[in-house]
Amino acid sequence: MDTSVIEVQDLSKSYGPTRAVQNLTLAVNKGEFFGFLGPNGAGKTTTIKMLTGQVPPDSGEARVLGIDVTHHIEVKKAVGIVPEVVLLPSFLTVTEYLEFVCGVRHVDEGQAAFWLDFVELNESENVLCKDLSQGMKQKLSFAAAFIHKPSLVFLDEPFADVDPLMQKKLRTFLNEYVTEGGTVFLSTHILEMAEKLCSRIAVLSKGTVLKSGTLSELLREGPTLEDVFFTLVRTHG
Repeated sequence: MDTSVIEVQDLSKSYGPTRAVQNLTLAVNKGEFFGFLGPNGAGKTTTIKMLTGQVPPDSGEARVLGIDVTHHIEVKKAVGIVPEVVLLPSFLTVTEYLEFVCGVRHVDEGQAAFWLDFVELNESENVLCKDLSQGMKQKLSFAAAFIHKPSLVFLDEPFADVDPLMQKKLRTFLNEYVTEGGTVFLSTHILEMAEKLCSRIAVLSKGTVLKSGTLSELLREGPTLEDVFFTLVRTHG
């Protein structure tokens, strides 16, 4: 029997006169690779920020791993997050940062060494975070998100600045993670990537879910996910 790890009911958020998310309702089950797709300004990042306790919703309800998202500290403890904009402590080295995360997450520092090797940052272990390229920052953020072995991760454009070889390595890891019972909530502009990875998808526009379902259900609307996506978004205006 499926178990919901994310439950959202009528969630809304505005920034001044701009309605970023409008009455959003969705559910994500344990072990799903869930794709959250939409054009720029659709409300994807705002939704992730609400679900991970970074910003409070204006109205509606949401629970993540059974935790009300208004209990933001508990939510942050429970999940892994790769944000769209990676902000790292400027004057810590790569190794120092991962060791810091281990301390905060109460895991053995050996995990820092493992992930340093996995994301291929060994040669940059003593480089200050402020001096890393965007791709290197993204890899470091990915390592930090998984270092405490969370059962649920939120990934906001995690492949944007990562080279193709590392993209393939991370995709393989994520597929194995889901196979072993983990859950991924993925926001991406790369429709081809979503089509390869995601078991279920929601298409968002102007803060509203236009359609959701399994990949096979969405593909009844068109030959490719790209065709379905563009038809939905254009129809919505």
